[in-house]
Amino acid sequence: MLAERRHQRILSALRSGGPASVTELSEQLGVSPATVRRDLVRLEEDGLLTRVHGGAVVEEGDQPFAEVAEVRVAEKDAIAARAAAMITDGQSVLLDIGTTAYRLARQLHGRRLTVITSNLVVYEELADDEDIALVLLGGMVRREYRSLVGFLTEDNLRQLHADWLFLGTSGIRPGGQVMDTTVVEVPVKRAMIAASDKVVLLADAAKFPGTGMARVCGPEDLDAVVTDTSVDPATRSALQEAGVEVVVADDRGRVQT
Repeated sequence: MLAERRHQRILSALRSGGPASVTELSEQLGVSPATVRRDLVRLEEDGLLTRVHGGAVVEEGDQPFAEVAEVRVAEKDAIAARAAAMITDGQSVLLDIGTTAYRLARQLHGRRLTVITSNLVVYEELADDEDIALVLLGGMVRREYRSLVGFLTEDNLRQLHADWLFLGTSGIRPGGQVMDTTVVEVPVKRAMIAASDKVVLLADAAKFPGTGMARVCGPEDLDAVVTDTSVDPATRSALQEAGVEVVVADDRGRVQT
């Protein structure tokens, strides 16, 4: 069996059946355990799975945008309202992919701002608002996730500067590490961070700890986290030690005391 075919079958087995041992995969594929171990090393290097003791696992990937958009809408709106209050008219704002960034875009109508984004839903939301100077980054279209990625997106970002970046995430580890489930999005997120003066992470309660095997950045790269939940003590401590402001908004976007 060709290596590419083995890789496809390994990933399919892990996605459908969950974590599997080297022995189980070896029996399913009809190859030696040593071959499976080499395949797992290669797939982990490509960011497609995570090796665990005796085997491997594939973390659940991002859900399509349309599915996620219907989840925790009130909480995302509270976060978005608080984030929007940070922005001053005349400033430039980078909006990441994801549904919380989209809810933030809805809060910006009528504001005199420059909005830069790789989020196609943000672009569609603001396209007809003449008060906003809108910059859509180039790149390869990920249709299910309504985003643009790739070297063109990263090159565009190297030519731009923003006062604010509002960053999304799939999970935040207790040490304050910002994670993502989709490896292809990570270089774009890092380029956004490099292009921005201030970085604000938008994270609802489901993101603590959330999911994700790919590291986007550490707490030292953030200026603030806006959330709707009381952050667990370990994560809060890691963020505060790095000088990150943790802002908890109520259901109207106000800061809780």
